[in-house]
Amino acid sequence: MSHIPALSQALALLRGLSERGPSSAASLARSLQLPRSTAYHLLAVLRDEGFVVHYPQERRWGLGPTAFTVGQAYLRHDPREALARPLLVSLADEVGQTAHLGVLRGTEVVYLLKESPRQRLDAPTLITGVGVHLPAATTASGRAMLAHLPSAQLRALMSTSDALVQRTGKGPSSLSTLRRVLATERKQGFAYEDGEVLDGYASVAAAVLDRTGRPSASVSVTFRGGTVDVAELGQTVMSTADALSHRMH
Repeated sequence: MSHIPALSQALALLRGLSERGPSSAASLARSLQLPRSTAYHLLAVLRDEGFVVHYPQERRWGLGPTAFTVGQAYLRHDPREALARPLLVSLADEVGQTAHLGVLRGTEVVYLLKESPRQRLDAPTLITGVGVHLPAATTASGRAMLAHLPSAQLRALMSTSDALVQRTGKGPSSLSTLRRVLATERKQGFAYEDGEVLDGYASVAAAVLDRTGRPSASVSVTFRGGTVDVAELGQTVMSTADALSHRMH
């Protein structure tokens, strides 16, 4: 594998700033085991290209607008979409219901993909469209991922005042209740909500896990409440989520 020291060091500085937030050049050099002069030189080059900015009064460096633009471009072309799309198309056709790919963004789930069954012309119009944000704790998509977070991370994430907002008067209203629901759903392998997002509709979802067992996305199916065998559908959704996990690996 080719190796360009200056490039590797510059990328390490950017990763350091993304993880630590605004930092002094000295602390970055120390944590990355770089000569201080090298850190200053690379930061100056990155500043000229807009990847970092310098805060003179604080004597710190932070990520700049170009880094933000690159990050936004990644979100617009999220590789999970390309990997998941054919699987979601097959899932939607197999079960005759609408399938989604969701990701966690803080306390919300964001839908990246939505596929309706091609053989059904009467597929219902749902609010879970591409780009829609919903409270993670009230959606099967969100809970499938929350169930695989470490306990401390779940507590930190869901302890904010707006984390447990109910849309229809149903669903977890406290962290302790949410923990009990997640424990049950983690054990059965899939999450299930009925009428918590929209009256009359239900969803089943399973987490897509990375190599470390952390949730990177979820696959879900939404249907009219009482019209499907939830346990059978849960197994089908779990199989699709597992297939996507393997593709991503």
